[in-house]
Amino acid sequence: MTDIDATDRRILRALSQDATLGAGELGRRLGLSQPATWRRIRRLSDAGIIAGRRLDLDRESLGFGVTVFLGVKLATKGRVSLEDFERAVTAIPEVQSVQHVLGMYDYRLRVAARDIADFERVLRRRIMTLPGVGDVEANVLLSEERRPGPI
Repeated sequence: MTDIDATDRRILRALSQDATLGAGELGRRLGLSQPATWRRIRRLSDAGIIAGRRLDLDRESLGFGVTVFLGVKLATKGRVSLEDFERAVTAIPEVQSVQHVLGMYDYRLRVAARDIADFERVLRRRIMTLPGVGDVEANVLLSEERRPGPI
């Protein structure tokens, strides 16, 4: 485990809010030199603390106004393998994330759709036809507040 100090935490907080910040701009904001900031970012990346940077798209601006979380319980009959289900579900473009979870359901899916009718089409034609699907519970996202979490 890599030791991180208060400056590392400030860097992580700033990058979690805006991952496009370069070492120069980040250093200016935090009162560090560009090389010192770059070395710290590099050390955090090499240690696996920074696992990458991602692009966060505004789905609504792209025409995907509905997000639905699905709880999926696999059927016990037929004994489909988890790998078969995961391979099939990740091939569906509307499925934004697949989480294998412990609890009432086996998987939690985040699905983006244009509207409720589009979601129903995805559910009926794609998700319910996946190998091993048993029970499915849908929860429509009403609002979301994203937070960086503890740093």
